Amino acid sequence: MTTIHSLTARAVFAPIKRPLQTSTGSVSKAPMVLLDLTTSDGVVGRSYLFAVTPLALKAQVALIEDMASLLVGQPLVPFEIERLLTQRFTLLGAIGLVGMAISGIDMAVWDALAIQAKQPLACLLGGQLKPVTAYNSCGLGLTGQRADLAALAQESNELLAGGFTGMKLRLGYADSNDDVAAVKAVQSALPAGVRLMTDYNQGLDPSEAIRRGHALDDLGLTWIEEPVRADDHAGCARVAAALKTPVQIGENYWGSRDMSRAIAAQASDYVMPDLERIGGVSGWLRAAAIADAAALPMSTHLFPEVSAHLMCVTPTAHWLEYVDWANPILKTPLEIVAGQAVLRNEPGSGIEWDEAQVKKYAY
Repeated sequence: MTTIHSLTARAVFAPIKRPLQTSTGSVSKAPMVLLDLTTSDGVVGRSYLFAVTPLALKAQVALIEDMASLLVGQPLVPFEIERLLTQRFTLLGAIGLVGMAISGIDMAVWDALAIQAKQPLACLLGGQLKPVTAYNSCGLGLTGQRADLAALAQESNELLAGGFTGMKLRLGYADSNDDVAAVKAVQSALPAGVRLMTDYNQGLDPSEAIRRGHALDDLGLTWIEEPVRADDHAGCARVAAALKTPVQIGENYWGSRDMSRAIAAQASDYVMPDLERIGGVSGWLRAAAIADAAALPMSTHLFPEVSAHLMCVTPTAHWLEYVDWANPILKTPLEIVAGQAVLRNEPGSGIEWDEAQVKKYAY
């Protein structure tokens, strides 16, 4: 039986082509942890984590390297590895950096399994390779205290490159009138049929979210994302019930049970789990079944390289969120053609490092 021979982690701090300002912070560089899991057969499974802040990089690397001692010699069986790690950290809790580490390891294990089976990850999971509709989430951040309408219009046109038919605009200006003006400026600059998603990044309280949402309700938005704190399921439910525009949440679900609680609270109309929080590939498969049972459209958050494979086996697949943040350290970035992610017919998830760039951006 194939077992785990080694697991290593490295930190990089790579530039982002379009720095992003949101209502709760800014991202100008991508702090990432790269995982390489080598099996007893010499197969290397890879994955990466987005650490959100460089302050977490060293701690995340150290945690993963310590976890490696628990995994060496273990069979290459994703659900058993997940069970082992989850049980080991029961008292601490499989959330935060621990949950992210478990998710990253899970993604690397599945990548190694798919490479060993000589199949793309989507095919190993019982699906088939197919184009996955994506929206461009690489830009359209806040432009300061006031909305720079000309700059937003120009950037929205630039984000159409690749044939995207959807894109995301961040909102949460001090003056709510700027939110409306920003939406109208972007919509006016886009061709007919291009969908616009908006994101408040948890920046409002429920009452303010309802007030601002009503001002946006007749503008034809695809969704309003995370209008209030992600863990305020009751508040999210109030907003979702009050608005005509669908409410989207999910990137901050810590595991499928957290997702189930949010759905039970009717916290949103759509869901969009994040691979490093939902539990990697194993957690995503559980989440996809939950979304299917609830008949909720399910989109992705970050990690488009692996997420595109998973959308091929997600019954209620909706939109793939595309960001290019990992492109600087990938040998072959995910390809977007006519607004769709095109998966390569090769074993695994398609993640392979450009080692020269990894060295360049090492942290």
